[in-house]
Parts: sequence; structure tokens; C-alpha cells
Amino acid sequence: MDFINSLNLWQWTVLGLVPPAILALYFLKLKRQPLEVPSTYLWSRTIEDLHVNSIWQRLRQNLLLLLQLLLVALLMAACLRPGWRGAQLVGDRFVFLVDTSASMSATDVEPTRLEAAKQQILGLIDQMHSTDVAMVISFSNGARVEQSFTSNRSLLRQKIAQIQPTQRTTDLREALRAAAGLANPGRTSDADNANDVQVAEAQPATLYLYTDGGFPAVPDFSLGNLTPQYVPIGSQSPRNVGLVAFAAERNPEQPEQWQAFARLANSGAEDVSLDVSLLRDGSLADAQTVTVPAQGQAGVHFELPGIERGTLQAVLDHEDDLALDNQAYATIDPGRRARVLLATPGNLALQLALDTGEVRELADVSVVAPAELDSKPHQALALAAHWDLMIYDRCTPQTMPQANTLFIGRVPPVTGWSQGSKTTRPLIIDTDRVHPLMQYLELGDVLVVEGTPLKTPPGGAALIDADIGPLFAIAPRQGFEDAALGWEILGADDQGQVEPKTDWIIRRSFPVFAMNVVRYLGGLARIGQTASVRPGETLVLRTESPTDRASVQRPDGQRTEIARQAANQWVITDTEQQGIYRTLEGGTKPTRRFAVNLFDSRESDLQPRPTIELGHEEVAGVGGLLPARKELWRWLLGAGLVVLVFEWYVYNRRVYF
Repeated sequence: MDFINSLNLWQWTVLGLVPPAILALYFLKLKRQPLEVPSTYLWSRTIEDLHVNSIWQRLRQNLLLLLQLLLVALLMAACLRPGWRGAQLVGDRFVFLVDTSASMSATDVEPTRLEAAKQQILGLIDQMHSTDVAMVISFSNGARVEQSFTSNRSLLRQKIAQIQPTQRTTDLREALRAAAGLANPGRTSDADNANDVQVAEAQPATLYLYTDGGFPAVPDFSLGNLTPQYVPIGSQSPRNVGLVAFAAERNPEQPEQWQAFARLANSGAEDVSLDVSLLRDGSLADAQTVTVPAQGQAGVHFELPGIERGTLQAVLDHEDDLALDNQAYATIDPGRRARVLLATPGNLALQLALDTGEVRELADVSVVAPAELDSKPHQALALAAHWDLMIYDRCTPQTMPQANTLFIGRVPPVTGWSQGSKTTRPLIIDTDRVHPLMQYLELGDVLVVEGTPLKTPPGGAALIDADIGPLFAIAPRQGFEDAALGWEILGADDQGQVEPKTDWIIRRSFPVFAMNVVRYLGGLARIGQTASVRPGETLVLRTESPTDRASVQRPDGQRTEIARQAANQWVITDTEQQGIYRTLEGGTKPTRRFAVNLFDSRESDLQPRPTIELGHEEVAGVGGLLPARKELWRWLLGAGLVVLVFEWYVYNRRVYF
């Protein structure tokens, strides 16, 4: 405790003379008139008053004197302004952002990080004034406004108590946009427009962010009127070893066998040796001991002979601060085969590329002549999403099918697609190596006899660029994708003889391209690759056959109906729990299985980040309250007022009673 002097010397001198003055008043002698009485029996009270007025008796057991001296002492103490260094809530508008991601379920602070954060926020709410307002937003990889701005502290406490943990990853962007929507309101249109108006008045606010900081930086965010306060949650020495990857795939050397691979990450300060168990369909299949270095990773793999389908679970036999990443799941499922239709007047090179062993494992490829496209049975199947991929070689359909498409030497009959004039020997200058259709392709020395530049609808992208413009492009179409190749593979010469229009067909990259087309546009992953998503992510699956009803069964056994999209696609959004999910066609027929796993090294790394980056601004972690001095002078003055009232009561009781 410290003191701040509020008076100067002469003021203290005047105040210091008050107690002696009070004492002096009590020492004054009363002038009494002599009076003879026959007896003192009726004058006992007057005799007692004579004793009281003796110099020591006046001060003995005199409550009024004590109360008056106490009042002066309290006033003098208040003038010294005693206090101590503390903290307080500063501002009148607050936005509380609460991280509910998987890492906030860690138990390095009791009972969990999330509960600790909620308790801290409740402490801030208790310090709010009646005119202050606050807003509560919970976030993981998405944001949820738990309570909009209100001054009702009871309602804020209730909403804080209702926040529940999730198993999701962390993404702060959506939560920041929700908070900034009120502090930095937008405009109705273009800011440069003279008719543009501000939709709301700017509302500056203090942004309290309760998290462990395990999320990517947010450099493209403008804080504007928000004043950030980052409150790190978690201990400085957490212990955790987690599974950050787990998958099953075929052994490339022995395709009839499967392998399971797991990767472990240790975010603690010490090396950890532990057992990793592999469960197949719920029964123990194998186990290994592995040592994971501090702040490092380690891998483990299991051989799985004699298995064609089933479920796998990896379990870590280790107690640490986060249990959610101590187990992971995978499925072994051959999956459905893609249906591919090739419409061509004759293209042996393309047919051979679509008839490799790897393609046959993935898809059923049918070949028809262009005339077949006009038949009613074909059109009915095309509109019923019978095929996953339709390849049009030098031909076009009357109506676009309910499927992904690849056009060779033509463009889709869709608004926005167009071809330029033919140019001899265009030179390929660049390719999009990131796109799945272009992976593992080297086209720099490919010769093209004639090519036409392509123009795509809005949202399209060029995958092969030449000196005349895009020669290979892709664009979305109502849930599907259409790709077009700006040159023919085979064509007719002036005499009508079929001849190659490119030397691509004799290069190794051509069958690789055909495989990429089947995998990507056919809607398939690589054979043997297991389907897995993170909690809260959306998964799109296709049914074996057209159906109007489908449902998904969660790991806890609950079933949820899912909505059908185009091309027999089913969008699954209820993926909150980790574990194995099953899809059922028609509500009862099991078809596909997929896994939901955390698999995020940021969530498994429990070390609280000392700083976070928000809009190119580095925000250091601080406590929830700002430094402030706590003073007692108001309480001392209040106590003095109580003493004064009590002294007045005692005095009046003596005089009138």
C-alpha cells in the first residue's frame, strides 16, 4: 500500500489543530451557581455530573469524544489517499471473443482452458458499470454470436456459461469480421460514390481475445475502431503428444496389401516414449513403441496383410494435457467406381490412355459414337446424372449433362465459353502445376499442330497458357466443372485421312493426363486413399446409384438425414465428432464410410503464443484487466459519514432521553 498526499503544509497544520481543539472543549469548566438543598437524594444526577467534570473523568468513557476523534482521523486518512497497484476494466463497450477449439479442452489449467477463460470473462462482467455494454462471440473454425451488445450483466453471464467446447480447429477471421461489423460499419455501396451513405455510426470497442493463440496470422484484417487485448490461456509448460496424421493406403510394391501410417508430434519440453496401438474393427491388431523428441515429430507404420475393407483406429497410451489428439481413425474402403463415357468418332490413342490398369481400377469407361448423343435413352441417362464424367472428342451435346465434362477440340455449349481462330503451331509457355489436372505433367516441348485460344465464363481458370492465349481451361457450372482442350488429338487432313494433331500421344505425360482427368473430373481420390475430414468440415460424397434419400450415422450412433445435390452428390455437414461415420442409401443400405480426425499441429501444440498478428499489428499477450491504482479514500469518507451519523444519534439520545 502507498499514499498520495493531497494537502500542503498549512492545510495539514489546520487539520492537525482540530483534535486538540476538541479535547480542549472537553476540559472547559462549567460555571455553576451555589444552591443549598435540604437533601442530596433528589440531586444524585447533578452530583454525578460534578464527578464527570473532573479533568480525567471528563475523558473517561466519553463515547462522543471518541467518535469525534475517529471522524477526524478518517478525514485525515482520506486526505492521504491510501491505495495499491491493481487492475480494472477500462472502456464502456466490450467484445469478448472466446476460443472453443480443440486445444481449449486442454487440462493444463483446471478444469480446462475454456472454463478458465469463461471464469476470467465473468470477472470482467462483474466489473462492468450499469451503462457499459458487451458482446460475446465464440469461435473455432467458424464464429457464433452468443450474445449481441447488451448491458444486462445477468444475460451475459448466462450466455458465457452456455458456451461449450468443440473438437474443431481454429480460424479467427470470421470472428474478427463479426466483431468489426459493429465497430467498423461498412457503407451501402462504393465509398467513392457521392450518393453512398454510412449504414451505421462507428462504435469503438475494446476487443478481448481469450485463446491460446494456435491459429494462423490474420494479416488482411483492419482493426479500425477495435482496441485488441489478447489474453493468453494456458500454462507455460504444457505436456502433449498428439497424432497429427494417420492414413491407410495400398503398398506400392505389393498392391494386394495395405499399410497404415501415423505421425506423432510432441509439443512438450521432454522426450516421450509411448506405445501406439492399432485397432482393426475395434480389436487390437498391432502395437509399437516409439520415442518422440521434445518439440519434434516421429512416425510409425503398420503392415496390414489380408484386409480389403474395414476401420482402423490408432491409440496413444499416454496421459497428457489433451486427450482429443490421442486417437485417430481411418477407413479401408475400395469405394465406388467412376462411370466415364467417351464420345468420339475414333481416337485410338485416347482410348488406350483410358484403358490402363490403373484407370480400370478406378472407373468403368464406355465409348460411343457422336451420333449416340442425340438418342433419347442417352439424353435421359445424361440428365439423370448416370455418368460421373463425359469426354467429348471433337463433338458437343445438344444439352449439357448432369456430370463433369472434358471437351477436346471443342468448347462446352454454355454461355461464356468461346474459341478463337485456329493458329498453327502455338507455343506452350506456362502451366498451372498446382491444379490436380496438371500434376506430374511436363508439356514444355509438346508439339501442337493447330490450336485455338479459349475464353471461359466468369470463375474459369487457364491451366495451359500459350503464346496465343489459354489452350486448356476449366470453369464451374452449377455444381459441376467443364474443362476444354484447345487443340485436337487426332484430326482429318485435306483428303479426310485421320492423322495426329500433336506429338503428345507418344509422350509419357499423355496417359498421366488421362489418369488425372479420371481422378479429378471423375470425382475420385487416388485408389487406396482413405477419406478423412476435420471436425466441422463439409464432405461431399456420391451415392452408388440415384436415390432420393440418404442419411449419415455418427460415431455415437445418431443418424442425420442429408440433402441430395446435383449428380447424386450428398453434402454432409454434421461432422462435429471424431470417429468413423457411415452413409446409408435409402435410409438403411450402408454404402460408404469416412473418418473425422483433428489432424492439426497447431491444436496439438499447446504452448500459448506470447503474441498474435492481427492486421499487420503484433498484439502481445496481457491480462484481462488494465493496470490501475485502487484507492480507499471513498471508502474512508463513507466510513466517516457513518461515524458522523452515529455521533449525532448518541448526542441527541443523551440530550432528549
